[in-house]
Amino acid sequence: MPQISQIGDIYASQLFWLLIVFSLIYFGIGKAMLPKISATVEQRDSRIASDLAAAEAARAAADATEEAYRTRMEAARAEAIRETRDARARATADAEARVKAADAGIAEKAAAAEARLATARAEAMAGIEAVAAEAAQDIVARVSGARVDPADAARAVKTVIAHG
Repeated sequence: MPQISQIGDIYASQLFWLLIVFSLIYFGIGKAMLPKISATVEQRDSRIASDLAAAEAARAAADATEEAYRTRMEAARAEAIRETRDARARATADAEARVKAADAGIAEKAAAAEARLATARAEAMAGIEAVAAEAAQDIVARVSGARVDPADAARAVKTVIAHG
């Protein structure tokens, strides 16, 4: 068979071209493209490392900023609590002063009102005694026909009122 006798020539030719193609691929990729790929990978790794370092620095700065913020917030909260406590104390003292002033005014008004009531009561009692004395004079005059001295009638009314 002629195909079998050509195998040696065909394989030799194919092996030759196979070696040439693999050599071209090896030198083309291995020597020309591989350094470019390696440089790109190294550049990417260095950029990732620098980005990670920048992210770590940004995180540290953010942590410092957050700590400063928390410190300021705690200081502001403490200041607000102190201001609230002081305002409450001032308001309490002011309210107590107002209450004391109002109590003094009310006590003064109550004393004046009591004095007026006592005066009115005394005037009313005097008026009642005078009316009672006149009524007693009229009653005695009508019942017995006797005339009673106004001073005696007033004394009798005072005695009855005093004994109750």
